[in-house]
Amino acid sequence: MEKKKWYALEKKDVAESLKTHLEKGLSSRQAEERLKAHGYNELIGKKGLTIWEMLLEQFKDFLVLILIAASLVSMLIGEITDSAVIILIVILNAVLGVIQESRASKALEALQKMAAPEAKVIRDGHIVEVPARELVPGDLVLLEAGNYVPADLRLVESVNLKIDEASLTGESVPVEKNADIVYQEEMPLGDRTNSAFMGTVVTYGRGKGIVVSTGMNTEIGMIAEMLESYQEEETPLQKKLAELGKILGIASLAICGAVFVLGLIRGVPALEMFMTAVSLAVAAIPEGLPAIVTIVLALGMQRMVKRHSIIKKLHAVETLGSITVICSDKTGTLTQNEMTVTRIYTDGKMYSVSGEGYRPYGEFTLDKSKIDPKADPHLKLLLTIGTLCNDSKLEESGTEKDSEKSWRILGDPTEGALVVAAAKAGIYTEDLARTMPRLQEIPFDSDRKRMTTFHPADHGYVAYVKGAPDVMLGLSSTIYKGGKVVPLTSEDKKKIMDANREMATRALRVLALAYRNLDSIPGEPRPEEIEKDMTFVGLVGMIDPARPEAKEAIKICKQAGIRPVMITGDYKDTAVAIAKELGMIEDETRVLTGAQLDELSDEELAAAASDVSVYARVSPVHKLKIVDAIKKNKHIAAMTGDGVNDAPALKKADIGVAMGITGTDVAKETADMILTDDNFASIVAAVEEGRVIYSNIRKFIFFLLSCNIAEILIIFVAMLTGLPVPLKPIQLLWLNLLTDAFPALALGMEKREPDIMKRPPRDPDEPIMDKRMKWQIAIQSTFMTVAVLGVFVYALNFENGIQTARTYAFTTLIFSELLRAYTSRSETFSVFEIGFFTNKYMVGGTIISFLLLLTVIYVPYLRSVFDTIFLSFHDWDVIVAFGLIPFIAAEVSKVFLRRHQN
Repeated sequence: MEKKKWYALEKKDVAESLKTHLEKGLSSRQAEERLKAHGYNELIGKKGLTIWEMLLEQFKDFLVLILIAASLVSMLIGEITDSAVIILIVILNAVLGVIQESRASKALEALQKMAAPEAKVIRDGHIVEVPARELVPGDLVLLEAGNYVPADLRLVESVNLKIDEASLTGESVPVEKNADIVYQEEMPLGDRTNSAFMGTVVTYGRGKGIVVSTGMNTEIGMIAEMLESYQEEETPLQKKLAELGKILGIASLAICGAVFVLGLIRGVPALEMFMTAVSLAVAAIPEGLPAIVTIVLALGMQRMVKRHSIIKKLHAVETLGSITVICSDKTGTLTQNEMTVTRIYTDGKMYSVSGEGYRPYGEFTLDKSKIDPKADPHLKLLLTIGTLCNDSKLEESGTEKDSEKSWRILGDPTEGALVVAAAKAGIYTEDLARTMPRLQEIPFDSDRKRMTTFHPADHGYVAYVKGAPDVMLGLSSTIYKGGKVVPLTSEDKKKIMDANREMATRALRVLALAYRNLDSIPGEPRPEEIEKDMTFVGLVGMIDPARPEAKEAIKICKQAGIRPVMITGDYKDTAVAIAKELGMIEDETRVLTGAQLDELSDEELAAAASDVSVYARVSPVHKLKIVDAIKKNKHIAAMTGDGVNDAPALKKADIGVAMGITGTDVAKETADMILTDDNFASIVAAVEEGRVIYSNIRKFIFFLLSCNIAEILIIFVAMLTGLPVPLKPIQLLWLNLLTDAFPALALGMEKREPDIMKRPPRDPDEPIMDKRMKWQIAIQSTFMTVAVLGVFVYALNFENGIQTARTYAFTTLIFSELLRAYTSRSETFSVFEIGFFTNKYMVGGTIISFLLLLTVIYVPYLRSVFDTIFLSFHDWDVIVAFGLIPFIAAEVSKVFLRRHQN
């Protein structure tokens, strides 16, 4: 699209040029066509490796190069078949590596798209949310505080709109925007106050703009300074594994070198020993470990998506298993986020309101007697204020259930509850907006704790205000009582605060409503000039019921050694009531308010944080202090948040958790994890999944090392004791292909163990190979060595020659390693307890590996290539008997381990 000076055009001219509507936006069809024409609204990053490039990467490994060199040596001395098979196995290993890397890459790419920010637009006259990458020129975008600007916009509406453009212009102070200005001359980027630019952040107010540029055509696209959401970096676990692999590689090479020297001393031909040593090194070193770890992490992250958690960074998966404290917001996370007005206090009377959720059906009662709210001037005024001083909208969701209409709120749930309460009384936003349209506003902010809107009235104008009861009472000088305005007395204040406390003890959230008559509306109204000398009208109490699943999740947390902590801006009484209902606390001794928190030093707060489970009446700024205090106690903390002000705390926490539904783009950008359902139970599910992933990584490390060490010991012990070499190089390579690929990957797909959420959190400094695993690896490697050398010696003495003995050893080792994969499915539970066939990937993987084993035994041509014999039923009796020895040893050792733990 040709670059135009959109800032120099009138709003209507911009709309005409882009063939869009200033109120209804584009049609869905227009948007679809433009998406095809202009492409996605995203910056073009560096391209990933192609399949061929990934394949070439597989051949850069030092050991693979040695193996290729060995095959060339074989070819030069006439061993053409051996050389060809080695090359074939190298290629198969490389293909498997490419498949694993490709799957991991695609899984991560899919997750990144899921975590991409969304934009609120008007299409077909309706407000909808679409992925920001699907915006097109002409789209009508809505902006609110906390949003990233998703594309370059020519603003068409601005209400106290301020945008932080530091990422684009370097200007540290947010820029005030004015959609009505039209520039007649060339304007530098930082001075275009009628425009908004991709990648900048809305810090205040709200606005509306037409998309004029997307993707690489945006200002930030042209100078390539877009903040990158995803950085490819190794996680602590991957670094630990790389270090472990390096140590194992050096140790394996040293032992293989010793085997080579021992063979030469014993008079084995140099070439044969060279091939054996190289093949043993390739079989012994778990070269596929990094690829398997990456794919297990990525697939685990995809499983988390199904449980409503999007993990943005790989390190978060590891950290989840170490979490000891989960700090959670109350509203929408521990509760249902469907606020419902149940009590109204006005004119000295307490009214009850029935109904559920956002359905606009219910009754108003006073002392259990039904009343008509429209006939009561106090109720009618209060509901009118609540409806007009409001940015939420009630609408049908488009589906029907149980023959009744389904409803939803667009906007804040608290404001939505006021709209629904008024609708129950027959007072609707659309009707009021026609007679009393909003002329101006002072938006809500967390510091003032109130919102004001301006409307025409019978005699001039009126400012309607809603906010926190204590703040509103302090700003009111009169009260609407007995049908008239009278001075607000101390006795009135006492009654109001008593009513407020009564509602709070019922776990209700309380808002106060007031108004002030005005002769005129200032062009730029200031809170300190307008929000004073108000007339107090009444209180509205609403409840956001606790999520039933949150109660169960908190119970699981406690069993798992994780302390759940509630952080809320609500009053202490409300917080305590919900916390008790959820089972978080039994009394008020573990509760701290924001005012009390401010009085504590950092050291005192750290001491208190070790026991406090509820923080009430706190601001977003306090969250950072709370996280600091918890981390000083050596805890690993997760922190939830949804607002712009939550970003520092989310970044400071070990795991920052943003709300996917109510969260701002800033919060989602900062967080390590996004909840798609804003549910506390989903955090606990993610912790569980994190523990499962780490446990599975341990399992396949356990499996690979016990098998690989056994392979080294088998050759090494045979050389030390004067036995012939039990396995030929080509056999070593084949068993490496069969056992290191399919079973190891299947272990990464293992389901949760029964006690996974009854174990204490993992120490992040704990080594992957702890003392217990080292002992079990030693036990398993020893028994596998004994079994294979035992069957080898038996065949040498009682069967027909070295070829038969090697076939016995080769088959027994593969059979025992496949069984070993099953015993590795749990470090403590018997395979019979967790179910032998419950992991379908394991069943499929071992069947494939076993069938490939049978091909080199029963296909005549392959028998000659792999130097094996045809095995009879008698042969299998012996092989199975010896192959079961490591399996039995593993299962018996688990019994002793569990007894020791108990």
